[in-house]
Amino acid sequence: MTAYARLTARAARIATIGEAQSMLGWDAAAMMPQGGGAARGDQFAVLAGLAHGLATAPEVADDLAEAEQTPPANPWDAANLRLLRHAHTRETAIPADLVEALARASTDCEQTWREARKQSDFAMVAPKLTTLMALVREKAANLAAALNMTAYDAMMDGFQRGVTAADVAPVFANYEAFLAHALPRAEERQAKRGEAIRPTGPFAEDRQEALCRSLSLRAGLEAEHSRLDRSTHPFCGGTPTDVRITTRYSTDDFQRALMGVLHETGHALYERGLPRDYARQPVGEACGMAAHESQSLIIEMQACRSDAFLRFLGPELHKTFQGPASPYSPDNLARLTRHIQRGFIRVDADEMTYPAHVILRFRLEQALITDDLAIADLPAAWNDGLHALLGITPPNDAQGVLQDIHWYDGLIGYFPSYSLGAMAAAQLMAAARTAEPGLDAALEQGDFSVLLGWLRRNVHSQGSLHGFNDLLRHATGKQLDPTDFQAHLTARYLTCSGTPE
Repeated sequence: MTAYARLTARAARIATIGEAQSMLGWDAAAMMPQGGGAARGDQFAVLAGLAHGLATAPEVADDLAEAEQTPPANPWDAANLRLLRHAHTRETAIPADLVEALARASTDCEQTWREARKQSDFAMVAPKLTTLMALVREKAANLAAALNMTAYDAMMDGFQRGVTAADVAPVFANYEAFLAHALPRAEERQAKRGEAIRPTGPFAEDRQEALCRSLSLRAGLEAEHSRLDRSTHPFCGGTPTDVRITTRYSTDDFQRALMGVLHETGHALYERGLPRDYARQPVGEACGMAAHESQSLIIEMQACRSDAFLRFLGPELHKTFQGPASPYSPDNLARLTRHIQRGFIRVDADEMTYPAHVILRFRLEQALITDDLAIADLPAAWNDGLHALLGITPPNDAQGVLQDIHWYDGLIGYFPSYSLGAMAAAQLMAAARTAEPGLDAALEQGDFSVLLGWLRRNVHSQGSLHGFNDLLRHATGKQLDPTDFQAHLTARYLTCSGTPE
């Protein structure tokens, strides 16, 4: 075997271990009894240690050096070799004992967070978060030295390569300025239109689940390669050939679960569309989490909340839940699904206020990683930050600092990807509509094939051949342009029949 062939064989083994970790993670969130947490932490730690050992074995450095002497001519293999080098740099920066300690501490902290969230008591999880964050800071410092980055940028690099805090900060500052004048205008316009008619519940969970499954399949996700289950925090996990979606249901409101499943379906479709010839290789993976969020949001926000799709969705909802037809009219559905409201919960936020929730977390986690913010002070800093951005203060920890799983799982640097993804989704949808004039007519029939076909060609099939901005250049002709997102919001929330109010 050549040095490059040995590297790809090793990468495939490491990826297979990652798949096992992913399935255990899904099980922990959706199926595992509470008493299984400690053993699951050990399982994660052992698997993480095995993967780390494979990635950092002495022969890997020798094979990389040999393969780089004569890089592959094929651009996909050449890109794969560069990504293998980058992964090796990251892996060798972190000692094995730290890898296993992080796996155990994150599992322990996450399990405690689940109970703390139920009790709305940050103090329950604060000691374990303190322990976990110390390990995360150690990891960040090691990565920063190896990658010649700041500690926070090194953590961001693990989720979206090539994007730094210096790239994100001005984008977020610009959006904060836009929101300051756009949000009051949107609220005023919404008030003038009057309240939406709310469908009368209760909405049976089995009917919600059946509708969610049906629409997910209609969007293009194959039943033989996917599951839909329930968890405290909705997510998409599993593997590209065995995708696991979870959601949570409320009998008072079908919209949360429905749109949540469509969001996770966008993630799942991306995984299903990745280049199979490079499965279990870095170049065959998704481009990063900002790219991944663009795919969930182009389905949920751009397509499924569009006027065209709502004309299809209304009759489906009425058929499922019965009752009066008026709440399911396109105009009323638009008011329901595109309602602007300053709220405490990120995952329930509308697309205009959502970035404010991400900006808050972006700022706080930078302070956490530099140890400029004590864990004990985190709830107050959270409340103050949200009030500064949206003028509201969470009434309790569950609706504030405890609402997200990420920090309690050691995931620092992830949050910026959510809003970068929203901005990319608007840019991609604008390009898709230009390239495919029949896109909205298809959505009006509940047909996602036009949109999905364009995404397959321009995003999914590209894997990690390109970086985030180069992927956008490939698909849209330009790197990330946040003004496309602001133009989308202006058209949807601040205009009437195309004329600004």
